[in-house]
Amino acid sequence: MRGRPLMLGVAAFAAMLGVYFGALTLVSGREFTASQFSQYWFYIVPLAAGFGLQVALYTELRRLLQEASAGRGMLAATGTTSTAAMVSCCAHYLANVVPVLGATGLVTFAAQYQVEFFWIGIVLNMAGVAFIGSRLWKATKEHEQCAPA
Repeated sequence: MRGRPLMLGVAAFAAMLGVYFGALTLVSGREFTASQFSQYWFYIVPLAAGFGLQVALYTELRRLLQEASAGRGMLAATGTTSTAAMVSCCAHYLANVVPVLGATGLVTFAAQYQVEFFWIGIVLNMAGVAFIGSRLWKATKEHEQCAPA
């Protein structure tokens, strides 16, 4: 993989972690954020890494195809799911700042099933990596066949 896709993948990984740490710190403070990360790091890091890998693969695929519209939907869907899964880790603390009854019910639901949301995010990340990876593999093979010898 070339430098640009790798750099964008690392940036996406960092951005995903930034969303997690930023949202949780804003709502609950640094100590709680550190405590939650130490408790759920084995979900959070793979979610962010999977999203970063998808961005890197997609960037390389786009470079090869110049128009990779088939992969965009999967990347957007799994990125959104990854973000939602990580934020659900701390979502129940939003009830302190969002006093609307309906929002409190939604936050309670998200907090109750946060581990399940993590797993859904990880599975969707794996599906996204497999999908974009297979497209990249196919495009690479086609590119090699068309390249002059």
